[in-house]
Amino acid sequence: VQLQASRGGWVQAGGSLRLSCAASGRTFSTNVVGWFRQAPGKEREFVAGIRWNGGNTYYADSVKGRFTVSRDGAKNTVYLQMNSLKPEDTAVYYCAASPLRNPGGTGLDYGYWGQGTLVTVSS
Repeated sequence: VQLQASRGGWVQAGGSLRLSCAASGRTFSTNVVGWFRQAPGKEREFVAGIRWNGGNTYYADSVKGRFTVSRDGAKNTVYLQMNSLKPEDTAVYYCAASPLRNPGGTGLDYGYWGQGTLVTVSS
């Protein structure tokens, strides 16, 4: 499975940004796609995830109500819409795929990773 994330960017606090993650290859071997992020000096953390079939979603508490994860099955693409961005959302964001039954888990549960993309939120 190959995952290609879109380019991140720079945005002012309160702004919005949308990331996409296009999957190709043996996507049928995965059930969920998750978004993770890693800020400088911090550990990687789970942000949001979605199940290909059924669209079940799961969010970290820190982004609930601000971020929305969605998918387009026809395009094998998952999106992360980020609204009301805060400086503490600044990080390198990664999409990853897993055979997990439902979204969530940790990075160890995900075997396929896209390249990281930097999101910078200025105050």
